[in-house]
Amino acid sequence: MTGLRYALIAMTVLIVVSTVTAIANGGLNLITPFLMPILALSWQGQFNIDFACYLVLSGIWMAWRGGFSGGSIALGILAPLLGILFLAPYLIYLVGRSNGDPRQLLLGVHA
Repeated sequence: MTGLRYALIAMTVLIVVSTVTAIANGGLNLITPFLMPILALSWQGQFNIDFACYLVLSGIWMAWRGGFSGGSIALGILAPLLGILFLAPYLIYLVGRSNGDPRQLLLGVHA
């Protein structure tokens, strides 16, 4: 689990630096650059759709993992909206909370 923690920390740092740089260079306009390639039916658009599906799937998993409680549904909504910026720190928290038990980490209330 130590390797996973380091990878998640690296992802968090990378995305924070990338996000701050993107905002500094292009402002907060996220929707147009995300949707325009999709509407153009380009490879970038295909990637954006694929990526959005992964984000939604991560949100569904987070809500399911918590038994679709109010809190887990809220986390499930945050996950697709904030992506790895939210998911990586949350997974670091879960790794610690599960004491390194992969079953508990992945299954939550279903373990």
